[in-house]
Amino acid sequence: MFLTACSGAAQAANYTMFRDPNCGCCEAWAAHIREGLHADVAVQDSADMGAIKDREGVPDELRSCHTMIVDRYVIEGHVPAGDVARLLRERPAGVEGLAVAGMPVGSPGMEMSGRTQPYQVIAFGKTGRTVFNSYN
Repeated sequence: MFLTACSGAAQAANYTMFRDPNCGCCEAWAAHIREGLHADVAVQDSADMGAIKDREGVPDELRSCHTMIVDRYVIEGHVPAGDVARLLRERPAGVEGLAVAGMPVGSPGMEMSGRTQPYQVIAFGKTGRTVFNSYN
C-alpha cells in the first residue's frame, strides 16, 4: 500500500539505494519508494554489497539484497514506504536504521500473485533492536 500523503521530511530527504546489478527486485522496491514517498531514488550498483552493509553497520542477521541511505538512516531490504516515512517523521532515539531481513514474499518489491508471508520491520541501532512494525 502506498502513502496518500507524505511528510515534508520524507520528500526533502536524499535517497541512495545500493544494489547488486544482477538483482531485479531492488528496482521494484525502489519504484515503491519513489511512488509511495514521491521521492527521487538514486541507484548505485555495487558488486560488493557486503562491504556496503559492513560500512553502514547492518547486522548480519538483518541483511537483505539492497541497502538505502536516507538522511543518515540505513534502510535494509524490503521496508515499506510508510515505515520509512514514519522513521523520518518520528526520528526515534537510538535508531540508526530499519531492516526487513531476507526477502519475504508479499513485501514491497517481492509481490507474487497475491501471496504473502508474515514479516517484521526491525529498528536497529547502538541501543539494540525493536520491532518497528509487523505485517501478516
